[in-house]
Amino acid sequence: MSTTISIEIPREVVHAARMTPRDLKRELAIYLYQQGRLSFGKAREMAGMTVWAFQQLLASRKITIHYDVEDYEEDLATLKELNRL
Repeated sequence: MSTTISIEIPREVVHAARMTPRDLKRELAIYLYQQGRLSFGKAREMAGMTVWAFQQLLASRKITIHYDVEDYEEDLATLKELNRL
């Protein structure tokens, strides 16, 4: 079962950052990935991007992609959930 958590960000902050809520969510996903707090798959999912688009975005910011056994197992589990294996 999937749940969501809402974070309240004052409208003035969003306006001052000159970003949409979607942009802020994407930036948070990138930051958490870069810090090693999210796997590539979860960060990409949070950013709402395709694998290719997320890889390109990371590359454009010179953020290296780290893909380890945990990422592989997570991707494998996702494929099983989607009945793709």
